[in-house]
Amino acid sequence: MIRLSPVLEGMRTYPFLRLTEAKREMAARGVSIIDFGIGEPREETPAFIREALARAVVPRSTYPAADGLSELREAVARWCGHRFGVGLDPDSEIVPTLGSKEAIFHLAEVFAGDLVALTVPGYPVAARGAAFAGKEVLELPLRADADFEPDLDAVEPATWDRVSVLWLNYPNNPTAATVSTGFYERAAALARRHEFVLASDEAYSELYFGARPPASALQVADRRHVCALNTLSKRSSMPGYRSGFIAGDPEIIAALKHYRPNAGVAPQEFVQRAAVAAWGDETHVDEVRELYRAKRDVLMPALESAGLVHVGGDASFFLWLADAEEAAGALLEEGIVFAPGSLFGPAGAGYARVALVPTLEECRRAAELISRWRAAPR
Repeated sequence: MIRLSPVLEGMRTYPFLRLTEAKREMAARGVSIIDFGIGEPREETPAFIREALARAVVPRSTYPAADGLSELREAVARWCGHRFGVGLDPDSEIVPTLGSKEAIFHLAEVFAGDLVALTVPGYPVAARGAAFAGKEVLELPLRADADFEPDLDAVEPATWDRVSVLWLNYPNNPTAATVSTGFYERAAALARRHEFVLASDEAYSELYFGARPPASALQVADRRHVCALNTLSKRSSMPGYRSGFIAGDPEIIAALKHYRPNAGVAPQEFVQRAAVAAWGDETHVDEVRELYRAKRDVLMPALESAGLVHVGGDASFFLWLADAEEAAGALLEEGIVFAPGSLFGPAGAGYARVALVPTLEECRRAAELISRWRAAPR
């Protein structure tokens, strides 16, 4: 027998693969599926981005540099300046990534400390990266009675001293919550005091429905020990391009530039050139945001009338439904797929997550099905 890594051997199936298996079973029974389960954008990538990619495909291909194209780093710096009002040095404070997932997975390997702190329920990749890095996970529950913020003060100073990376994720997956710059300031002060890295996964920063756009950890007054990750997957409907960045403290970026050539995760140059075009345009982002708003406006009244109430925030393309896991199982029989909250760990039990990724027409059809399901005798 081939001997497996004990970490891999002991790891449960990736949660959303279990959801995929359930969908296959329903499809095999002839049920038509409307899939709100996996948060993968399905909108068309704007034509100008695809055209930029095509122009960048040249006859001779070379290995991409680990620190990325200077044009891309400059485009990201301009975007961060416009969006968050921060001045970043493209050479020392930004590095392009192959999306954000690989960077989230690998970060625990770069920095000292035997704990990785992360919020629960949440995206499972940070915990899995910690396990492969040989580190333990410190779970920080998101408190429904405190706008889904973790209680940072509940952690003892001696425990913070052991932390390698503190992961935050706002707008939050799965709760759609946001936080203030004041919250980031408190977390950054802890990172400096206890010498760990505050890493902020901000993949959904451009999808919001309130009057004010979400804040970034990059807006703290002192960015020492702080970095933020972002991606074009959601903002620009580019999940298959795998294009993102890490920005922040020059010491963090220097460490990543030292580490990343070993992992071979530099984005392809033609993708980077498409990313330059994407970060330089806001019109298509406004259109994407309004489309998700329209889907949300169609679906939420039907959910609420069925007793399925969104209790999370007003950002990301997720709805976080309380007391809904049983209903999610029943709606699966109708062909409507929600992600049971338990897929995000025990802290998500009882909830269901709705990803607003089907088409607007599918959302309308789902709203009708939910209304009929609510009215049916049971």
